[in-house]
Amino acid sequence: MKIVLSFFLSVLFYTQLLGQETISFNSSDGLEITVDLYMPHEKSAPFIVLFHQANWSRGEYIEIAPKLNAMGYNCMAVDQRSGGSANEIRNMTKAGASRAMKGTSYVDALPDVIAAIEYAKNNLTEGKLMIWGSSYSSSLVLKVAGDSPDLVDAVLAFSPGEYFSNLGKPKDWITTSAKQISIPVFITSSRNEKMNWWKIYESIPSVNKHYFLPTTSGNHGARALWEKFSDSKDYWTAIDEFLDSI
Repeated sequence: MKIVLSFFLSVLFYTQLLGQETISFNSSDGLEITVDLYMPHEKSAPFIVLFHQANWSRGEYIEIAPKLNAMGYNCMAVDQRSGGSANEIRNMTKAGASRAMKGTSYVDALPDVIAAIEYAKNNLTEGKLMIWGSSYSSSLVLKVAGDSPDLVDAVLAFSPGEYFSNLGKPKDWITTSAKQISIPVFITSSRNEKMNWWKIYESIPSVNKHYFLPTTSGNHGARALWEKFSDSKDYWTAIDEFLDSI
């Protein structure tokens, strides 16, 4: 474990110095989306698009993305217009949306999710493309995976749920889309959040679907993977096994 940790820390240092680049491109309504690229590998490497949780930013992934690099994946961490800041990194897409007086609800972020996936697919990778969401964005990536089955190759969702009924969407908005998912799926959360997503999980027809619940209380969203949490290694083990399966 000490050797693995040392390796991850070395990759984190290397990636922060040489492997990270901040770029921008437009969402479907012209709003500028800010992202961080973590691409130490060739374009043929598998690629993961990373979306943050509510009130946060692409900063959610400053520790996670380098570890995924060490596992052989290129990554892009995205600022959606519904967010705030994380790890002292401000959400620039949210700032731009506020200046332009555009909506910044969870639902408003869906075009940003789709635009980021399409940008990665068209410009950044020639390998398998996976999408990864945290909290509200984990629900959105499940929706995209169901509604656009040819767009991505796998989906990982950290603490999804039907979070959108107070925003004018049906109570089963995500479940309805999940019924069409045929690609590999991985869902996880804190232990007490299982009932938020279990019906979604059961509705997924994919033969390659997996979930993980920690024996500890765990944590909400992708922050469960941060090293400061003693059970983060259990989440990483589950993710590694899932990614190896695809």
